[in-house]
Order: sequence, then structure tokens, then C-alpha cells
Amino acid sequence: MEITDKLKILSDSAKYDVSCSSSGSNRKNKNNGIGNSDISGICHTWGADGRCISLLKVLLSNNCIYDCKYCINKVTNSIKRATFTPQEVADITINFYKRNYIEGLFLSSAVIKSPNYTMELLIQTISILRNEYNFNGYIHCKTIPGCSKELIDILGILVDRLSINIELPSYNSLKLLAPQKQKHEILEPMSYISNTIKQNELEKNKFKPNFVPAGQTTQLIIGATPETDLKILKLSENLYQKLNLKRVYYSAYISVNQDTNLPTLETPPLLRENRLYQADWLLRYYGFKTSELLDETHPNFNHILDPKCDWALRNIDKFPVEINSADYFTLIRIPGIGIISAKKILKTRREFLLDFDSLKKLGISLKKAQYFITCKGKYFTNSYNINLNFIETNLISLERSSFTTNFKQLSIFDNLLPTKEDRIKCLTGNI
Repeated sequence: MEITDKLKILSDSAKYDVSCSSSGSNRKNKNNGIGNSDISGICHTWGADGRCISLLKVLLSNNCIYDCKYCINKVTNSIKRATFTPQEVADITINFYKRNYIEGLFLSSAVIKSPNYTMELLIQTISILRNEYNFNGYIHCKTIPGCSKELIDILGILVDRLSINIELPSYNSLKLLAPQKQKHEILEPMSYISNTIKQNELEKNKFKPNFVPAGQTTQLIIGATPETDLKILKLSENLYQKLNLKRVYYSAYISVNQDTNLPTLETPPLLRENRLYQADWLLRYYGFKTSELLDETHPNFNHILDPKCDWALRNIDKFPVEINSADYFTLIRIPGIGIISAKKILKTRREFLLDFDSLKKLGISLKKAQYFITCKGKYFTNSYNINLNFIETNLISLERSSFTTNFKQLSIFDNLLPTKEDRIKCLTGNI
């Protein structure tokens, strides 16, 4: 099979994995080397669905021995199969890099023969890039569940980021849809990578190579199984706290196989995916806990309002917040005011007291914030105070207006989809 044909098959097979955003590595270039991955990561481009596709994103092979019911590459599927040699992947990466098509590599693979055999091929591929081609650019590689720790040690020194996809949010779902995979084969390597990263940082010196300098990530599939948003977000929170993951990526389930254990969805649950990303930012950067956003009586996110607005309405007794006296952690809990806006407010009010005109001049959006703040003790408009029904009605009207404006031309979707503004906020964290 021609390399171009393999590339078409294996790049297409890789599109279902969304955990390929790159950032946080500081791998330096060597003398006479090519490529460089600095602390701010690499350049990003965006696919038609809004996902980050900044790297050459490809599978080494889609010849899988597993029969995961949700996966396009499962062994019982009748699809075109292909397998690269390590040399072929290395050559394609270098050629694409020299043509300025890419800035780095995201490499994964189906499980060929066994986890260890597959990992050995991945290591060979990246060894050629690092040692023969002297490529020092960003590389993100998948760790194959069930592989040996020795192979993880070797791969972790060669790459910038590792990831192991949990994919299914519970043991029962894993047993139902991917019975050949074992929970411990996923979580134990994740824990091992986390502990090794910590140990490497403690022992860091100029003679010891970095181990996974950009950290590790994982991916959860949303909508293939009955777990609630509460269950999924609790899992993410535990992963951040216990394993210090860089990111948990959420992938809206795309129906590619027919099976009685799988839901039949006309379109992927993109809005739900978007809400989880918004909540994920609230956990990592805004000081929220899962228990504040969701509970057993409220286990799923509001389809109309983003998680921060929804939380604020359910905690209306905490508002209004006076802009000129609130501390940083209070400011970032105000709907519509994010990290950047809060820092602007703190910096500017050292010079003078802020009013609503001042906030507008600072570029702070008052579409949502106006209902939850006062400036110099005054509301944005004298015609309303803190009235829950009034605020909720106006926020819902604002959201519906955004849906209609931003997605009017996409008639194949219903109106409840994340807006362009929502997607940008999920990337910048300015919620």
C-alpha cells in the first residue's frame, strides 16, 4: 500500500481522539537540530467542529486486537486497515515539518498483537525522530493500557506529553462496552506516570533528562453511556487532585457502530461536551468544586445556562457583589467576569473607584455581569434589584439570542448548541 493511502486511512482513524492540544513543554533545540517546542507550546489551528488540530495527528496502525463496541477500529469492523512502519511515520513527520505543514506530532495506535509490542513500535518511531533526525519539536504520544512500566520509562523521556484514555467514565460501562480492557490497566499506568513526573521534578538536574515535561492527559467519551455530568465531573476532579493531570478532554460520542448496548444519536451531544469543558475550567482555575456545581438532585448541567450562571442563580443570596471592594476569588465567581477581567479590575481600582462606564472602557462585558454586581453601591439600571425570576428570564433570553444569531445558518443542528462565544470561552477560560 502506498504511504499516501496509509496516511489517509490512519489520519482519518485518529480524528476521534480529541486530547491532542499541546502546551507546557520547554524542550530546547540542540545544536544542528530542527524544530523547537517552547514553554508556550506550538501554533494551533482549528477544525470545522472547533477542536484543536495543531499537530500531525495520526495512528501508527488501526489493526486492533480489541473489540470495543464504540470504536471505529474494533477488530470486528469491516474497514480499510493499514499499518505504518516506524520509519514511515518519522519520514512523514519530518517532511511535513520542513514544508511548514505542522509543528509537532500526535501519535497513537490501535493495539497490535499486544500492548507491549505496540509500545515498542511507538518507541522505535519516536527514537528515529529524536536520535536520527535530531527532531526537538513537540511530540505527544499515547500510552497503551496494559504495557510494562519499563516501556513507559523509555517513552516518557522521548516525548513531551503522554496520555492514556479512560474513555468510559465507570467500571460498569467499561465492562459493558470494552470488556477486553481492565480498569487497573488504565489507572495504574496513569498513577505511575504521575508519580514518576513528581519524582523526576524532585531529582531534576542538568544531567537527568526530563520525563514527560508537558504532563499527561486523558479523554472521556460523553453520551455513549448513562453516567450523569455529576459522575463525570467527579471523576475529572479526582484525576486533577490525585494524579495532577494537565487536562481531561471530553469527546461527544459519535455513533459509528451499531450495537444494542450503544445509544442511537442523530447528532453528537456537543452542547453537553461544551458544558463539561466550561465546568472543567471552573474546577481548575476558578476555585469551584464539583459539589458546588452539581448534586444528586441536580446531576446534569443546564442546557440553557452555562454552569457559572446556573450556580449563581442557585446561590443568589451571595449577590450583588460590589466591584470596588470584592476580592479576586469573589470577582471570578461573577458570571461574565473571568480571570483576565478580574485582574483588570483589581489593577485599575487601585487608581480610582470603578463605575459601569469604567468597566466598559476596560473591555469587560456586562451582558451577564450587570445582574450580579454593583458599582459604588448602584445597580447597572435602577429599574431592577436582585430578583431571581427577572434575572433568569433575561439570561435565558440572552442565551437564546446567541444561539439564533450564531447558528442560524447551520440548520442541520437544533438551537441548543454552544455558541461561538461559548467555544472561545472554553479555550480561554474567561467564563
